[in-house]
Amino acid sequence: MPDFLQTVLIFAIPVVLAITLHEAAHGYAAKALGDPTAYLLGRVSLNPLRHVDLIGTIAMPIGILLLTQGQFLFGWAKPVPVEFGRLRNPKRDMIPVAFAGPAMNFLQAFCWGLLMLGLISFELEQSIAFKICQAGILANLIIFCFNLLPLPPLDGGRVLVGLVPTKLAIQISRLEPFGIWIVLALLLTGVLGTYWMLPAMEFSRAILQLLLMPFSWLLSAP
Repeated sequence: MPDFLQTVLIFAIPVVLAITLHEAAHGYAAKALGDPTAYLLGRVSLNPLRHVDLIGTIAMPIGILLLTQGQFLFGWAKPVPVEFGRLRNPKRDMIPVAFAGPAMNFLQAFCWGLLMLGLISFELEQSIAFKICQAGILANLIIFCFNLLPLPPLDGGRVLVGLVPTKLAIQISRLEPFGIWIVLALLLTGVLGTYWMLPAMEFSRAILQLLLMPFSWLLSAP
């Protein structure tokens, strides 16, 4: 099997799960806090087909995986519609609604890590399952860190808007129509990778390893 095809197949399940559960988490959080928009549109769902975007979920991640030889991943799903004005306390509640997606990715990275530790305990480090676990950790940490960039319309930008005083929040919100272009510019110039993604990835990996450490000790105990 060609290396690039094997890489795509290894990343397929983790990436689809990462993106699907990320979007579903936004919908669940919004519904719990008073906005049923996503629920009424059928977007509070674990069915990947309801969230998959042909370009962002399939074509873009595959293309970037091939170009970077599996070292980087970038993609998106159909955004879950949230009407922040329908939340019980819009400014406050947008924080957990926005953070729910990245939090779900970190939780998935943790679960893939637990599964990987189980495979290590059975000496299955060379198995395809082990490689899928590695891909699951990488994909979810990338999505986690990328989405926490404090720039609208990314989740980190919405969290920031919810945290700062109203006047500043309004000014930051005005960046939203240009946010994706700013992100692309930062990505193409290398600024995003060097000054955000690399430090954020190192920090999130360290936290993940710390959380997994007790389970590693338990599984390695004689």
